[in-house]
Amino acid sequence: MAESPSESLTTTPPTKPAESETVAISSPQSHHVCPEIPIEIISEEEMAILDAALAATRSIFPSAIRSASPSRILAGENPKMIRSITLFSKRKLSACSDIEESYLHRFRRNQALGVTDLTGTEWCEKQMENVLCFGRRKVNKAMKVGQARHLQLEEEVVRKVRVRVESNEDKWALKLLNSIAGVNQFLFEGRTRELLLLGFVGGQWIVGIIDELRKAYAEESSDSGPILIDTKTRLRDTLPAEPQRRNGRLQLMLYKLLWDTIVKEGFPTGPFFDYFSLNRHYILSQDVRDNIANAGIQAQTLEEIVRYYENTFKMLPLANDQLLLKYEFQKDQSIIAEIRFNHDHEWVMRKYREVIEFWRNEREAKYTPEEERWKCRYCQFAKSCPGNPSFESPSPSSPPREAPPPLPS
Repeated sequence: MAESPSESLTTTPPTKPAESETVAISSPQSHHVCPEIPIEIISEEEMAILDAALAATRSIFPSAIRSASPSRILAGENPKMIRSITLFSKRKLSACSDIEESYLHRFRRNQALGVTDLTGTEWCEKQMENVLCFGRRKVNKAMKVGQARHLQLEEEVVRKVRVRVESNEDKWALKLLNSIAGVNQFLFEGRTRELLLLGFVGGQWIVGIIDELRKAYAEESSDSGPILIDTKTRLRDTLPAEPQRRNGRLQLMLYKLLWDTIVKEGFPTGPFFDYFSLNRHYILSQDVRDNIANAGIQAQTLEEIVRYYENTFKMLPLANDQLLLKYEFQKDQSIIAEIRFNHDHEWVMRKYREVIEFWRNEREAKYTPEEERWKCRYCQFAKSCPGNPSFESPSPSSPPREAPPPLPS
């Protein structure tokens, strides 16, 4: 297994109905009585994922099961169905991967892969496989606190407005406008947050939202490129385990890879319209055009906005080789540590290719390494995963005191 890069630690004190879209702009019953169901048939965990399992595998079940709604099944009207679904749930790992169609085609058709898709896959491929097939984890209290903190940080430098959209073209125009506004804020003020990036990396569309980027201080780096920063909140005032820090480093390196690719190689406009099934000549809705004009841009069509996005990145430098990962204590928002490390292009490209192989079904999903199987203690799919060692004996590895939320909620 390849070693991850070293780090320097510093502790410091058009067919869809109209709907609303948020863009960040720079500041310039069933009545049946349910009979008791024996707990050996359906466990609490299986109940929690049953609906998702049914939805994801509808074509696999016999027609008799497909015709029965989840509410009728859970009402205990056909115990045989319950038992068969339960047994299927316990075999869900293999059932999901038995479908030959790639995960990209099944779950990200006409969509970009997110950076969090990539880091979630690096955390545990089997967990990601199950998240795709059976639904992702519920947002817990710690995750909600972290999301709220990121929103608070974003609102320090940007304001949000509500814009009515009438098509996918409108939505993409607002997304790219958001990026253009963020870059402009960085150029004029030296800092921005929650910057969306969309680029084509190694034959795959990738999207990511950089937590923060700012100009480097003179004492930090002689490199003129922006420093990319990610802030992660912690329930306890301790550093996470190395696999979590590695995952955080990977996230920032993927952001730099995405940024640098757009700057160096440009934005492939033709493939963009083709892949996302967008009409380049579509006249954007009036509300969207008004907001574009308020941002100082003269554009009527999605193609014009795409050109602005492309030209904006042409004038930017490559991202700084130095990256910064911050850990913040949720209780009082104090900084636990700041981890500075250098970008390692070979390492991140190797990781990127491994992850893309998984998404393209070029190989089987891997279980997390033996020494990292303490992760299973915090996984919602652990009770039905053959890679989980906790059935028979405690995990030989040393788990951290706090479980991480590696997958996006």
